[in-house]
Amino acid sequence: MPLTELAIRAAKPTDKPYKLPDEKGLFLLVHPNGSKYWRQKYRFQGKEKLLAHGVYPDLGLKDARERRDEARKQLANGVDPGAAKKASKLAGLERAANSFEAIAREWHGKHSTGWAPSHAKKIIERLERDVFPWLGGRPIAEITPPEVLAVARRIESRGVLETAHRALANCGQVFRYAVATGRAERDPCGDLKGALPPWRKGNFASITEPEKVAELLRAIDGFKGTFVVKSALLLAPLFFVRPGELRRAKWEEIDLDKGEWRYFVTKTKTEHSVPLASQAVAILQDLYPLTGRGEYVFQGRDPKKPMSEAAINAALRRMGYDTKTEITGHGFRAMARTILAEELHQKPEVIEHQLAHKVPDALGTAYNRTKFIKERRAMMQLWADYLDKLKAGAEVISLQGLTAA
Repeated sequence: MPLTELAIRAAKPTDKPYKLPDEKGLFLLVHPNGSKYWRQKYRFQGKEKLLAHGVYPDLGLKDARERRDEARKQLANGVDPGAAKKASKLAGLERAANSFEAIAREWHGKHSTGWAPSHAKKIIERLERDVFPWLGGRPIAEITPPEVLAVARRIESRGVLETAHRALANCGQVFRYAVATGRAERDPCGDLKGALPPWRKGNFASITEPEKVAELLRAIDGFKGTFVVKSALLLAPLFFVRPGELRRAKWEEIDLDKGEWRYFVTKTKTEHSVPLASQAVAILQDLYPLTGRGEYVFQGRDPKKPMSEAAINAALRRMGYDTKTEITGHGFRAMARTILAEELHQKPEVIEHQLAHKVPDALGTAYNRTKFIKERRAMMQLWADYLDKLKAGAEVISLQGLTAA
């Protein structure tokens, strides 16, 4: 007699498992703990086998019978339904392991160890926000160029063309990694050249005219934000290091007695030295009582972490500066590079070394932190004195065109 929903619901557990038969090999197995499992008995190639279909009530009587009938069709076609189910499950696991998201995270994990933490974070967040929701679950080998383009155009439609190009580039890196590791045959991004409107990376906004630099320095002096952020603002033009290097500066790297800050540059994978002008030492000495007991010079809201990567630009905006067109935290580097060369006539190779750029010399040797250290120490003090004169409104005579006597 076939089962009914009423009979299934009324079935009570006993000390031992027991079966409630339905039809055509299907039955419900009732366990002592009260759980009820759908099972199907069948024979294949002369052997009796058992097929699991699911758990009641998640799988109702009607659906269990449909699965039974599907299994019987497979048997009629000479297919073992149990083996087919196992193969399907393994294929699903393989598809999940070879999904775009799984391979993208694997690629990111292997390569991000050599990146700056902020760079690694931006890439994975971009993928999580703009790519994974649409491509993440797809088997990477099955993704087509139109699918990738749809993702890129969705980003472009938000008015952030640069991000669309960057996301497309990241996708290409993931696909090429999949090709290299045998999980895909080709990179579909290669078919999308020219599909997005062109975008050209511009330089970071910067101020290089001495008169405007003077105005900026006076605005920094009048900044009303926290003492930590103001100290960072005061030191940014004196150090002209990359913003990430500034905010992650550690007290253990700074020797106030020697007037030197030594740290490792993640971008170039080199050690770097920043000679500290007397003005920089004074600012750091003022800050030390506040943050000197911690690890970071410029502590964030959590004293165990550095200040936010957005802190400098946010402060500049509070002061009324447009960080897209006027000045950014990174723009202090261009400011120093331009004025040191054009107004203070410092040697290009000395400036480049202080910027922590890799500069090969005549012998072909790579950059090292002590290269031109005497010249750089003198240059950093000259630079700090020059900025003080600008800020004070003193007349600063350009040396352009003059030669040494």
